[in-house]
Amino acid sequence: MFTPAFVLLYVRNPEASAKFYSELLDLTPVELSPTFALFVLKSGLKLGMWSSATVEPAATAVGGSEMACPVADNATVDAIHTNWVARGLKIDQAPCQLDFGYTFVAQDPDGHRLRVFAPV
Repeated sequence: MFTPAFVLLYVRNPEASAKFYSELLDLTPVELSPTFALFVLKSGLKLGMWSSATVEPAATAVGGSEMACPVADNATVDAIHTNWVARGLKIDQAPCQLDFGYTFVAQDPDGHRLRVFAPV
């Protein structure tokens, strides 16, 4: 059975990405080096940032993935959006209603999309 336990993002600078995600997630990485950073999320999922220059086999792209985080309600979506705008995150999609729920999309420094949504 295939049971994913890690999400790996290919990034330009794992140390800079670790700083970004540490502030965003309010977590400290459990591993940090010039080529790799790893967080263990409260859900148990592991989030890694691997240097695109050292990943094997070589990565063909940096950025372009999307991580989605469901939240309890529309007010929480709006509160997170306001917080992330204040932190200077690039917003790709302002809060809006889509068929699956109320949502917005931001970017991390490498162009990975961060979606927050309140499911319908």
